[in-house]
Amino acid sequence: MKSSHRFNNALKRLVAGITLSASLSLPAQALTQNIDASFRPDAANPQMNKFRNDTPISGVCEGHIPAQCKALNIFTIRDAAFRATSIGPILPGADLRNAAMFKVPSQWRPLAVTHQITGEVETVEVRIAGIGHKWDLPRPPGVSAWTLPGPPQIDWSRRWLDGVAPCVGTKYIAAGNSFALFFWLVPENAGACGLAPGTEIPRFSYSHLEYAYELRTPNPLTMSTGNYTGSITYTMGPGQDFDFGDVMIPDDNLYTFNFNLSVQHTLKVEVPPGGQRVELLPQGGWQAWLNQGRKPTRLFRDQTFNLSASSRFKMNLECQYPSGNNCALWEPNAGHVVPLEVSVTLPSGLTDASNQPVNRRPLRRDGVGTELFQPGIYVDRKPGTLHFEVPRDDVDEMIKQGTARHYSGNVTVIWDSQV
Repeated sequence: MKSSHRFNNALKRLVAGITLSASLSLPAQALTQNIDASFRPDAANPQMNKFRNDTPISGVCEGHIPAQCKALNIFTIRDAAFRATSIGPILPGADLRNAAMFKVPSQWRPLAVTHQITGEVETVEVRIAGIGHKWDLPRPPGVSAWTLPGPPQIDWSRRWLDGVAPCVGTKYIAAGNSFALFFWLVPENAGACGLAPGTEIPRFSYSHLEYAYELRTPNPLTMSTGNYTGSITYTMGPGQDFDFGDVMIPDDNLYTFNFNLSVQHTLKVEVPPGGQRVELLPQGGWQAWLNQGRKPTRLFRDQTFNLSASSRFKMNLECQYPSGNNCALWEPNAGHVVPLEVSVTLPSGLTDASNQPVNRRPLRRDGVGTELFQPGIYVDRKPGTLHFEVPRDDVDEMIKQGTARHYSGNVTVIWDSQV
């Protein structure tokens, strides 16, 4: 008997331990939604430098109030996985927390999105801008339970159409005898809104969640090409981010939004035919030297190009014949080398790191001074200029009466989007 007693006590302790372990391991129930946005420069609309929301729209913005949603810059999603059920009756004249109450995170909240390769971090802001459900109740009493007897009597449908401050009705409702779909807009930083019935409702439930959201996205022109990802999680339940009062309890207690921002930039340089072969000439050509013996003081060439750019970039040089931080030209017969100065003028709409326009900015092998150029708008096939010139002091040595010389050298100008 003593041995059996010890065994029973041990078994009780084991069962208690297992029960405790199970209760601690129950996971939080969560809903999820992916939010996708993209940026790709549009040559037809270069002033529009914003992300496009690629997330499929469902619910009222899709089929009922699309013009209003577009004007408000909001998007709706209808989530059929959501469920909430009353844990008691909803009584006539009930206070807000014991009625059909709706409080959503209508204030702006920031979240970090991180470039999947470089680790660069940007900030997205999001807020919930509307709320709706499909609600169900038994019949009787049916939908007329929401009618206020008055005086004056207020029809149940009018109450759900018009909304209750601070929420704003959208004049949308779809209903039967024992159910209705509605949708209300929620202003920024609004508090709770809701309705109490005119007749006791013994059971009440929501069989989907519909919400509008609004986004603030970063400036894509300052972002690197690639994908940025991040997430934000809202809590659901009494006193939480999504708060449906103390009677309506959701099946899930978390709602996670997973963000993916895709950035596809353009950086394209177009040089006109023959523009890759640069011939340095005096001002006005060689006629003054050939006909009058007047030695030129400058040898230069301005070579135009067309630039399309929606992203940051930097520039530098590579040289066949380096000369310090610059390039040089070489004359093989005399073995003479002269330095070559290269500079760039960029189109309007592009600035340096100090937001200054770029005019005859020297290009160097180490890239110092040209580490960052950035567009204020999408620059589409706008003209810029590469300036090539031999310094004035070196021109005199190059040109000798009765001596033919040919100076040459390859210069590579690099536009690099990896900033």
